[in-house]
Amino acid sequence: MIQNVAVFTRTNPGFVELGRRLGKETLFKYIDSFGFGEKTGVDLNGESSGILFSLSKVGPVELATTAFGQGVSVTAIQQVAAVSAAINGGTLYKPYIVKRLIESETGEIIQENKPKQVRKVIKKETSEKVRYALESVVALGSGRNAYIEGYRVGGKTGTAQKVNNGIYMVGNYITSFIGFMPADDPQIVVYVAIDNPKGVTAYGGTVAAPIAKNILEDATSILNIKKREGGLSKEYRYFDTKYQTVENVIGLSLKEAREKLKDFHIEYSGSGDKIMDMSPKPGSSVPLGSTIRLMLEQQ
Repeated sequence: MIQNVAVFTRTNPGFVELGRRLGKETLFKYIDSFGFGEKTGVDLNGESSGILFSLSKVGPVELATTAFGQGVSVTAIQQVAAVSAAINGGTLYKPYIVKRLIESETGEIIQENKPKQVRKVIKKETSEKVRYALESVVALGSGRNAYIEGYRVGGKTGTAQKVNNGIYMVGNYITSFIGFMPADDPQIVVYVAIDNPKGVTAYGGTVAAPIAKNILEDATSILNIKKREGGLSKEYRYFDTKYQTVENVIGLSLKEAREKLKDFHIEYSGSGDKIMDMSPKPGSSVPLGSTIRLMLEQQ
């Protein structure tokens, strides 16, 4: 799928100004370096190179629209490869789908794909700043629906207007979110794009970010990604689900436990007064008002 990558937000004027300051030669140098406008070489059939303006035909308008993504189109695999380069320390890699082919009876490896560096795109220090900026998007900005309590998630939302016969369509968008974690040492990148969502406010932060969050949450156990300290705290708004860490009440009386867990709904089993076990476990981060189950000693 090729998609326009314009993000319709109040940040667009800022990117237009950045494009103006860079100039078309420098801007398109980075666009090329990140792999846009050419096939990645991924092991899939039918890959497209995307659509970019020819540098010779870039004037002030094309420079401005390219800077914030309108008028150009990229593929999902180009997007993932480029963002990976921006956050991994600055190196663009050739993507692949199949890690290895194995002979079923002998177990012999017939073919194996290994990470292959394409080029160095940006400095390590620049990549660190990009990771921090994208973590702030999830904690404080439009990607807040991808925030996972206790984990460091970075990402960016996208709301791209679709094109039909060279004309931008009205009310027809591709909403997207690309996220990664941990933000300080990325292990996984997830890209979710929804073609013309119905019955919802069509923004990447409201449609695609929650889906990406679910995938990233599953990845924490699959990839054994641990909670990390030092991340940005989420800036909650009145309609957000608020989370709180569950205190350890094992060994306390039921009265003491109720006092410490007053922001939660309490259920308990057993006939005694001393807490022997609890679920979720102490230290878990759960939505306020969630049910905490206490096991009392038997008498």
